Amino acid sequence: MRRGPTLLHSLAITFLALIMAASPTRAGDEVRIQEEIWALPLPLPMFAYLVRPVGDGPFPLVIMNHGVSLDATERSLFPLVEFRDAAKWFAKRGYLVVAPVGSGYGAQAIDIPERGLFGPFFSKIGRCTNPNFRDAGLAIAQVDLWIIDYLATEKRIIPKDVIVVGQSAGGWGAIALSSVNPPQVKAIIVFAGGRGGRVGGKPNNNCAPDRLVEATADFGRTSRVPMLWIYIGNDTFFGPDLSKRMHTAFLAAGGRAEYHLMPPFGTEGHFFLGSPDAVPLWSPLVARFLDAQN
Repeated sequence: MRRGPTLLHSLAITFLALIMAASPTRAGDEVRIQEEIWALPLPLPMFAYLVRPVGDGPFPLVIMNHGVSLDATERSLFPLVEFRDAAKWFAKRGYLVVAPVGSGYGAQAIDIPERGLFGPFFSKIGRCTNPNFRDAGLAIAQVDLWIIDYLATEKRIIPKDVIVVGQSAGGWGAIALSSVNPPQVKAIIVFAGGRGGRVGGKPNNNCAPDRLVEATADFGRTSRVPMLWIYIGNDTFFGPDLSKRMHTAFLAAGGRAEYHLMPPFGTEGHFFLGSPDAVPLWSPLVARFLDAQN
């Protein structure tokens, strides 16, 4: 019998009551959707924002991976819902969208090890002198596989109709996921993907750019999943020069990825996916990409 942590589920019910007050929603003649907060009983239990069409399903699945902060205080203040407008766009196209809050973030940053309630922060890269970009990406990829397996077991999703979307370190995790070619995943979309950006808070100061490019090529050697990579001109974490190097290395190694560099957006392009104002800018590109996979 599947049984999640009691406190985790109690908190999830509280959040769910708050967010469901405005759900389901309708915008004109669009698909009616409803928003929920779930407690996922994975090997590392975590909260997730979920938005889906009204109805029983099963639905095609979109997983949305967020970025990483190395600062414990920032992780503790992480929002429960980060990509709401982007997630609702996918839901209105008929997808069940899950945006997990990684272990060690938000309410899950309150660690009670003696009761085993919350998982630790993971996906660390180590020191910049010898960063482990590869395993940090694969750690996030493993969470995606757990989510797919859980929702397929619950018969909530169409098992072989999965799209994975990731931003920043979440995008890096999506690139890593592509290297293991899970049969359930039909396409991957990366927004500003990478690791090691802005060391010491300095713009365009990557931890180990050459190592990041090498790790990207390593993933490309086995990756065969169709991918769309979107970067932004004024991203100070992974700027145009670095993202183009990553893409070139990925293709040269055998990977499949369509690359688009968007014009500068706001004061910091790295957080493009999280802005409601960005949806009209990226959605036509993403819609064409998704339509091409059908």
